Amino acid sequence: MTDGPLPKSVLARGVLLLRACGDSGTALTLAELALRTGLPKPTAHRLIGELVRLGLVERTVDGSYRVGLGLFVLGQSAPSVRELRDAALPYLGDLHQETHENVHLAVPDGTDTLFLEKVTGRRATPIVSRTGGRLPAHCTATGKVFLAQDPRPPHRTLLRLTPRTLVLPGQLARDLALTRARGYGVNLEEAEIGVSAVAAPIYAQGRGSRPIAAISVTGWTRRLDMERVGERVCAAARALSRTLSA
Repeated sequence: MTDGPLPKSVLARGVLLLRACGDSGTALTLAELALRTGLPKPTAHRLIGELVRLGLVERTVDGSYRVGLGLFVLGQSAPSVRELRDAALPYLGDLHQETHENVHLAVPDGTDTLFLEKVTGRRATPIVSRTGGRLPAHCTATGKVFLAQDPRPPHRTLLRLTPRTLVLPGQLARDLALTRARGYGVNLEEAEIGVSAVAAPIYAQGRGSRPIAAISVTGWTRRLDMERVGERVCAAARALSRTLSA
């Protein structure tokens, strides 16, 4: 259920349903949508029906709901997203060729990190992330890159996803200081057991001193050489930053 009071406008309530569909990664029943959004079931039913009619949500054969093709097309049309993805794809592809692991392009989204793109392959480690998905910033390498440059400390209780997730403010503060010092963020099995990641910041001229995005490589902890991969990720991030600032 969403935190705080429910929005009053029909548009805002429709957005709640769209976000619930998008965040789940799987089709949701009407009951699940009502639970996740906090909307009364009749209201959720009426609004989701309208979203289906508009092509933003589609109804599956079993009566569940998921993000529709119309919403995907609409999202892809955002110039800032399209330009960043187009510029980043060659660098993501090179990193994947070098590491044979999952490579992400992510941007900050509130207290989360949002994955705009994911390049993977048959040899890459199976992981939970997906294009358009998000994870809490404090337990991801890309998220730590953003938090390390954010002067505001987290003011909420941090969610523990694994036994190694850093949830104590002091622990996270020390990790973010290390991120700033070495120039890249590290996630050591903090989002998934056995899976670690390295991420580096992307900057753009005229966009201030904080990163606009981050690139990461994610794979099995036992086969990921953090220092070596960190150097490659940083080199790719610097090259992309130069491209965006040209």
